[in-house]
Amino acid sequence: MKALTLTAYNQFEFQDAPDPVLEDNEVLIRVKACGICGSDIHGMDGSSGRRIPPIIMGHEAAGEIAQTGSAVEGWAEGDRVTFDSTVYCGKCESCQSGQINLCPERNVLGVSCDDYRRHGAFAEYVKVPEHILCAIPDSVSYEHAAFAEPVSIALHGVNRVPLKEGDSAVVIGAGLIGLLVVQALKAKGAGTVIAVDLDEKRLALALELGADAALVSGDDVPQRVREIVGNPDGADVSLEVVGFGPTIQLAIDSVRKGGSIGCVGNLKAEVPFPLQAVVTRELSVYGSCASAGEYGDAVEAVASGAIQVEPLISATADLADGGEWFAKLHKNEEGLMKVILKP
Repeated sequence: MKALTLTAYNQFEFQDAPDPVLEDNEVLIRVKACGICGSDIHGMDGSSGRRIPPIIMGHEAAGEIAQTGSAVEGWAEGDRVTFDSTVYCGKCESCQSGQINLCPERNVLGVSCDDYRRHGAFAEYVKVPEHILCAIPDSVSYEHAAFAEPVSIALHGVNRVPLKEGDSAVVIGAGLIGLLVVQALKAKGAGTVIAVDLDEKRLALALELGADAALVSGDDVPQRVREIVGNPDGADVSLEVVGFGPTIQLAIDSVRKGGSIGCVGNLKAEVPFPLQAVVTRELSVYGSCASAGEYGDAVEAVASGAIQVEPLISATADLADGGEWFAKLHKNEEGLMKVILKP
């Protein structure tokens, strides 16, 4: 098969790669669309340490089943599917409790690190275990179905915080995940939703996708939030979708006493933390890792239009040209959102 392989940091080759060999419980997917994730960009340049070359990256994908293993039941050749980016065991205590994202055997498609190497979906074919499959309806294009992974992350982040219907919310960061979080909040019944970012174009898109207000990031944001939500103490919840010291501070400063902060972004491994503010204002902080069973809900949200993904697609391109698009995304000069590669 043909694949886009990261052969060295910042260097791709579109070349022949070995055909995947199926285990009994696996299926072979003929890839129809695969999105470039921000984590792939950080992996490409070596900054994350989780894409050690050579590796076929890609985990936001959809396609059709080309072959099934001998023990696979309920799936057949030609079925239209997407699949979890996380491969989990399904048997451990975490998996049995529904926390599949915390499985100790967890690994991610398209990742190579010190612990494991698992080739991903920037290829004509990829193999996955049957238990991470999710069917997609005929009404959903493969390009839209490839959004199931980032949409599931947004849904999980919102599910992690104690959001009640009508609660006010602030989303810090209006990149792709942040824009999906805005929509996920609205879909779950949030009242006033405020998007915060440095990029005015992204803020304009946030308003188009359902945000009630959009603020350019700055020192006055917490006060502006209080004015917009009509509470002199702040919003009920905030979702931080960057993972940077100043944005964490902003998320904490924007919520009321007893409020909640969801941490979805992880740009930095460590950030300064305003402990006293969290303690004295009795704030709750919720980490959010990947997703935990939200794939079906993600596909349904895309299919119903509750979460719109078409406005987030900047380009679709041939997989053979993937290296050029990685370079464009790395430079980040064109304000690109999601680029979908198609074998």
